[in-house]
Amino acid sequence: MADNDGHWSKQEIDAGSFKDARLGRRCTELLRQLGEHMGGSIPFACQDWANTKAAYRFFSNPNVEEGDILHGHFAATAQRYDASNGPILVLQDTTEFTYQRRNPHAVGFTLNSGRDKQERLRHHTVCGILMHSSLAVTLDGLPLGLAAVKFWSRDKFKGTAQLKRKINPTRVPIETKESIRWLENLCQSVALLGQPDRCIHVGDRESDIYELYCLTKELGTHFVVRTVVDRLAGNGDHTISAEMRDVETVGRHLIEVRADTDEVTKVHLDIRFKRIRVLPPIGKKKRYPALDLTVIHAVEPNPPAGRKRIEWKILTDLEVHSCEEAVEKIKWYAMRWKIEVFHKILKSGCRAEDARLRTADRLANLVAVFCIMSWRVLWLTMLARTAPETPPTAALTEREIEILDQMVSNAGNRQATPGSLNFYLTKLARLGGYLARTSDPPPGNTVVWRGLSRLTDVRLGTEMAATLRCG
Repeated sequence: MADNDGHWSKQEIDAGSFKDARLGRRCTELLRQLGEHMGGSIPFACQDWANTKAAYRFFSNPNVEEGDILHGHFAATAQRYDASNGPILVLQDTTEFTYQRRNPHAVGFTLNSGRDKQERLRHHTVCGILMHSSLAVTLDGLPLGLAAVKFWSRDKFKGTAQLKRKINPTRVPIETKESIRWLENLCQSVALLGQPDRCIHVGDRESDIYELYCLTKELGTHFVVRTVVDRLAGNGDHTISAEMRDVETVGRHLIEVRADTDEVTKVHLDIRFKRIRVLPPIGKKKRYPALDLTVIHAVEPNPPAGRKRIEWKILTDLEVHSCEEAVEKIKWYAMRWKIEVFHKILKSGCRAEDARLRTADRLANLVAVFCIMSWRVLWLTMLARTAPETPPTAALTEREIEILDQMVSNAGNRQATPGSLNFYLTKLARLGGYLARTSDPPPGNTVVWRGLSRLTDVRLGTEMAATLRCG
């Protein structure tokens, strides 16, 4: 195996977490190989049959689990968390990886949704695995790393629709439902990061789970969630929406909306908020207490014809006393987009759905490695935005900096301070196709991962040329 001394992969893998030290060394080497050839297949990254066979054996080894692979990254996330200040957002979301297999039962199934020609909702099963992850980010959007990850697949869906017609899902214990993943990730994140009062757990409408709200109170942590359920409130004779109808607008918040044509328009949202006593579901009121929560509504007053009204209904345990504080919580929820971007890097950058491994366990191990790679691309992109004056050696080696200086001119890079991380990230992005025009937005993840791949090829070429000259 190659010498990994000084490579960033050593900081994200804990070789001691594996049952065999050789597995830890192999995992570190695989992270380096796959990270330097992002988007390539295992044979492409490993380059020869011996390394390729070793990679396949690693992913299929029964002594290797995704928790072993991610253990070092979780520890590094906790270190970055301890080094940061202020509140930290813990973003939760679920994504699916779909595959084409002759024997789909070896992988498992997910439920895919779509609409037919009559716009009716239809579900069908596809071969694949699911991943529920928790990503810790600063209020500026800098990803500190993953705090929890859960992989699983489903055996079948036959009869679930009929079952829902017979049983009220709100009466089913959360421990027996797939939704328990939200609570498990919350517990794992709090246990890893510590200082639960610093964490604000952010989730979409799928996380609108009353048990989750009770758990955050029990653990001493916080949440900001977009709601979908109109729960009973007050003394139980009305709902949240009924109580919010009498609340006056306290201000407006301006947002930008991108249409399908990529046209960006500005929209004003009316802001209302109120502290409300929220009641548990009727079937669970003996087990869970009522909670005092803050309800925030951000609604577009006059939507244009042909477009749905923009309406965000946010629920949080944090108290809100002004329009500015309400807008702050809305911005925290909007930060949830970062985990969507993380999943996009997994699928488009790492090409996780192109993997040819045959079983769910092997695929989960591979995707766990991809998770670390995807986090680093997102971290590098956002670090240059949130801390542009950071020294470039925080993310690049001295040799990589030299290559960028030799390959990419300084022209078109006048907006960044020479010698800063932002300066060299722009050069790196230009290797990936970024034009660096004055009107262009900052480099995105796509040009960064393309630039990293090309930079690796150039570095390997210079190392080979130096060896040939010495010979």
